[in-house]
Amino acid sequence: MIRPGKNRVNNSIFPAPKLFEAGIYRRRRKELASCLGKGLLLFIGNQPCAVNYAANQYPFRQDSSFLYYWGLDEPGLAAVMDLDLGEEILFGDDPGLEDVIWTGPRPAMKEKALRVGVEKAGPLAGLAGAVEKARRTGRPVHYLPPYRRATSVFLADLLGTGVARIETGSSEDFARAVIAQRSVKGPEETEQIERALELTALMHHRAMALTRPGIREREVVAAMQALVYAETEGQMAYWPIFTRNGQIMHNIRHHCRLAASDLVINDSGAESEMHYASDITRTLPVSGRFDTRQKEIYQIVNEALDACIASLKPGAAFLDLHMLAGTIVSRGLVELGLMKGDADEIVGLGAHTLFFPVGLGHMLGLDVHDMEGLGEDLVGYDSSYRRDSRFGFRYLRLAKPVEKGYVVTVEPGIYFVEELIGKWKEQGRFRDFINYPEVERWAGFGGVRLEDDVLVTENGSRVLGPPIARTITEVEEAMAR
Repeated sequence: MIRPGKNRVNNSIFPAPKLFEAGIYRRRRKELASCLGKGLLLFIGNQPCAVNYAANQYPFRQDSSFLYYWGLDEPGLAAVMDLDLGEEILFGDDPGLEDVIWTGPRPAMKEKALRVGVEKAGPLAGLAGAVEKARRTGRPVHYLPPYRRATSVFLADLLGTGVARIETGSSEDFARAVIAQRSVKGPEETEQIERALELTALMHHRAMALTRPGIREREVVAAMQALVYAETEGQMAYWPIFTRNGQIMHNIRHHCRLAASDLVINDSGAESEMHYASDITRTLPVSGRFDTRQKEIYQIVNEALDACIASLKPGAAFLDLHMLAGTIVSRGLVELGLMKGDADEIVGLGAHTLFFPVGLGHMLGLDVHDMEGLGEDLVGYDSSYRRDSRFGFRYLRLAKPVEKGYVVTVEPGIYFVEELIGKWKEQGRFRDFINYPEVERWAGFGGVRLEDDVLVTENGSRVLGPPIARTITEVEEAMAR
């Protein structure tokens, strides 16, 4: 692996590209080819994406499957694998003088191809000829589901069809083969996730040090973002959730000023320099110390997280872990008087989803919701595990049994969503199990979520990355420091 020294200043115009050894990419492509029959496998890299006009662009992010098989992290690329001829070709244009003026000198395509173990390279215009040759001889052209409109349009032009047909005509066999391969992380990938987690640990401990009454949410977010860029010139793995309104699952607004009575959820992660993601959540008492109610809810969630990690091992169905978390949440809420009855019955009927309306976790890798662009049901479900359409279960992204080498997030939570509570009370839902008068006294509490990134090992699991304060004592001590 090409690994620049940590914090080493590099004054070249462009530092060396961050790539694994060429043999890793060759092995990945060879394994993929062995899983599929005949035809052409088509890989389309991402293009720059305009903010509000063409020359003002968002930071470039390469397609994750393109990165996985071809490694090259720049726009304007495509590739094919000809399964019948055993041929691999990378397509992209060599930089011209105007490219050098605007974006600087870059290596030629042939040199870039050799770095990732590809012998043959050509200009992007040659892609159409390779595709047409396969189609003319009656061989299928397989492509992965496009998740960007620009890719759909590119494919429609390339294949001479409409965008609507492109978006429904991707190859499920191709997607399944990629998912099976990318799901099992190699040691080089686990190392990248842990490098992202090293940075994420710094982010979260910085947030703990800064969180206090009177500060604005965006000030803490800005400090975390500055740390990421200062350390790696990288980027956050996703737009951070840092909010006193923790009952809103994906609240990316950061406009509030924090008060001493608030709990704040910090759900944020970084990418490694090779774009592997981390995804960590901690919940912080803005005062620096949890009050009695906050402790009660926090301890339930922390117990659920510990129990699920302890139960995570090869062959364990993630759905069963989700149900285990729901049972622990229900039992704890019964003890607090917010719910009533038997915890197993509560979970079987789904009454607990008033407080735990989302899934326990998801795959993690080159995408924070790894491979979700290839089809969430293909990633998280199989012939034995079908998505449950009931409220509180349909948001579960992963249900099937896990395997050695999977990296998953485990993120139980308890949330007090006032609009949901009011609606259920009005409908009289689960009155035998929910103590609505007591629940209403918790209005404004927000939510608690805790999340770690976990590798499935041969006989169990391992929490990845350096320790990030999680127990009540650890969080309070980190905030005091």
